Amino acid sequence: MRRSLFFAAALLGACSSPEEPMEEGLAYPDTRKDTTVMDEYFGTSVADPYRWLEDDLSDETGAWVKAQNELTFGYLDQIPFRDQIKDRLTELWNYEKFSAPSIKGDYTYFYKNDGLQNQSIMYRQKGEGEPEIFLNPNDFSADGTTSLAGVSFTKDGSKLAFQISEGGSDWRKVIVMDAESKKILEDTLIDIKFSGISWKGNDGFYYSSYDKPKEGSELSGLTQFHKLFYHQLGASQADDQLVFGGDATPRRYIGGGFTEDGNYLIISAATSTTGNELYIQDLRSEASTIVQIIDNFDNDHWVIHSEGDMLFVKTNMDAPNGKVVTTTIQDPMPATWVDFIEETENVLRVGTAGNKFFANYLKDATSMVLQINADGSLEREIELPGVGSAGGFGGKLEDTELYYSFTSYVYPPTIFKYNIATGESEVYKKSGVKFDPTQFESKQVFYTSKDGTKVPMIITHKKGLELDGTNPTMLYGYGGFNISLTPNFSTSNIVLMENGGVFAVANLRGGGEYGEKWHSAGTKTQKQNVFDDFIAAAEWLIANKYTSSEKLAVAGGSNGGLLVGATMTQRPELMKVAFPAVGVLDMLRYHKFTSGAGWTYDYGNSDESEEMFKYLLGYSPVHNTKSGTHYPATMVTTADHDDRVVPAHSFKFASALQEAHEGANPVLIRVDVKAGHGAGKPTSMIIQEQADKWSFMFYNMGETVSYKAEESAAEESTSEESH
Repeated sequence: MRRSLFFAAALLGACSSPEEPMEEGLAYPDTRKDTTVMDEYFGTSVADPYRWLEDDLSDETGAWVKAQNELTFGYLDQIPFRDQIKDRLTELWNYEKFSAPSIKGDYTYFYKNDGLQNQSIMYRQKGEGEPEIFLNPNDFSADGTTSLAGVSFTKDGSKLAFQISEGGSDWRKVIVMDAESKKILEDTLIDIKFSGISWKGNDGFYYSSYDKPKEGSELSGLTQFHKLFYHQLGASQADDQLVFGGDATPRRYIGGGFTEDGNYLIISAATSTTGNELYIQDLRSEASTIVQIIDNFDNDHWVIHSEGDMLFVKTNMDAPNGKVVTTTIQDPMPATWVDFIEETENVLRVGTAGNKFFANYLKDATSMVLQINADGSLEREIELPGVGSAGGFGGKLEDTELYYSFTSYVYPPTIFKYNIATGESEVYKKSGVKFDPTQFESKQVFYTSKDGTKVPMIITHKKGLELDGTNPTMLYGYGGFNISLTPNFSTSNIVLMENGGVFAVANLRGGGEYGEKWHSAGTKTQKQNVFDDFIAAAEWLIANKYTSSEKLAVAGGSNGGLLVGATMTQRPELMKVAFPAVGVLDMLRYHKFTSGAGWTYDYGNSDESEEMFKYLLGYSPVHNTKSGTHYPATMVTTADHDDRVVPAHSFKFASALQEAHEGANPVLIRVDVKAGHGAGKPTSMIIQEQADKWSFMFYNMGETVSYKAEESAAEESTSEESH
C-alpha cells in the first residue's frame, strides 16, 4: 500500500495485509484480589483489592511482576517484524551527539556520545588541544544504569561536584573532585534528592534533601519536607549546616542558589509544584540574615540577575504570562517592584548573558527570542532557523558569545553559536542523524474542544500523505504542571513516519503553553478539561481523515500516563492502542508515596474534601475500569526504580484492566528492571523499549513493517532502471 526508499534502507511501508494478531484473548496471570481492603472517604467505602501490589519489595509482588513480564515479552517475541524495527532504530541512533560547550576555568567542557554508548561522556579541551575524557558515566556501572545526573563547578572552574543516579532513582550521590587533577577530594555525599549544587566560593556548597525513608521503603516512602543544607568542603556530611527548612519552616520543595555576582543567596520554598515563597540573604554583610520577599504560594518567582543593590525578579504575580521586575535589596517587597520586561500575550522565559536579557517567548507553543538591553529597551529579535523550539540563551556577564539549540519535529537538534554584539548565528554542531527534513512536513492546526476552547496541535508526517483515514497515527499529550510541549525532534519517531505514519502532539490545558490561566484551567476540579481536549484532538484527526479509531494510538508519560489512562477508560472505543507510561493512575492514594503530596496544586487530594474525593474518584483510571468492556490494545510501562511515580500505580491499573477487559486486544504491562522515571536510562534500554512500542502498535493495528538491507535496495533500484 505504501512503499518508499528511505536513506540507507528500502522500506516496504506499513501495509494492510500483515500476519494477523492473535484472535483469542490472552491468558493473564492470576492476580490475587483482597476483598477485605476498604477505605472510607466521607462516608463512602472504596475497595482497593490490589493494595498488596504497593509493597514493591514483597516476594508476592516480585512473582507477579515476573509473570507479567513473561507474558508481555512472550507476546512481543512473536511479532514477526520486532527485530527489524529494533535494528532500524539501532541504525538511526548510531550517530555522534554533542551538547553545547561551556567554559570553566582554562577548559571548554562538552558532552559527546559516539552513537550507541549507553551514557554520554563528558569531555574537556584546553585551547586548541585535543579533547580528553573527563567523566565517563559508562564506567560507573557494568550495565550502564548508573548515570551522571548533574555537574556543578566553582566559579573559577577549579573544583566540581557531580551527582550520580543509580538505576534511574531520584536519590542522588554527590562526588566532589579537583578539576585539574581529577582527584576525589572527600567522602561521597549520599541521600540527596531534587537538588542542585550551588558553590559558595571554593569552600563549600548548598544542596537540598529529605529525611530518607526507613530502610526498605526508599523507593516508595513519603518524602515530606525538604531541607537546604550547607556543606563545608572536607567536613563530614553529618555536620552539614541546616540553612532552611526543618521544623521552623517545613516546606516540601526548597532550593537555594546564588546570583551570578555571588552577592546574594536566593531561596525558594514551596508546598507544591506551583507557587513559591521567596527569600534572600545579602552575603556582602556577615551580619545579614535571610529576609522573606514573598510570604505566600500564590505565584512563581525567582531572582534572575543582580547589579549592585538592584535585583531583577521573574514573576507571574499579576502577570499570568510572566514578566521581569526590578527592585532593591534595601526594600525588595512587591510594593516596590517596577516593570522591566512587561507581560505580553506570549509566555515569557528569560535568561541573561553578556549584560543582555534574552526573552524567550512561547508563541503558540513555539519559540520567539528577543534580545533586550540592560536598560530594558529592545535590541533585536533573534532570527531562528524556522518554527520550533530554541533554548540555551544564558551565560556569564562577560560573555561575548553564547550557544543555543534549535529543534522541531522535522529539524534535528542543532547547536548554534551566537554573537551577542552583532546578532549573527552560525551552526556550531549539526546533528548527524540520518534524516532528510525535505521529505516531511509539520504543521500546526487549531481544533475546538468540548467547551469551545481552541487548542493547538502540531501534526507531522511524510509529504504527500493521503488523507484516507488509514494512516497509523500516534497522538501524544501531557496536559499538566505548567509544562509546555514544544516542538522537539525524536529519532524514534522516524520509524513511525517513514512507514506512512502520523505523529500528532496536542497542547492541552493544564500545560504552560499559554501561561498560568491555561495551566489552572486543567487543574483540580477542571482536570476533565484536559481529557476533553485530548479526546477532541483524537476526534479531529479522525474527522479530517488522518486516521481512524482502528489506526489510532494514544501515548503519554507520568501525568501524561494519567491522561492516557483516563481517556481510554472514558472512551475505550476511540483508539486502537494505548500506551500509559509511568502514569499517575490511582488518584485516591497518589499523595501517599514519595513526593506525591507535592502534586496537590494540580490534582487536589482525596482527603481534603468530599467534593474533591468524588471528583478524583470520577476519573481515577484504577477505579474506572468497567467489567465486560473491550479496551484498546494496551501496554502499560513502568520501572522498578521509579521513585517519582511509584510502579504500584501501573501494577494496580494493569490488574484492574486485565480483570475487566473482554476481547482479543492484549492488555499488558512491561516493567523495566534497574530503571526509573526516565532520566538517565541507557541507550540500549531506550532502543529496546521504543522497538517494543512500535512493534506492539503496528501489529495491533493490522500493519506490518519490513526493512530490506541497503545492498538489496541498491540491486532492486538497478534492476528497475535496466528495464
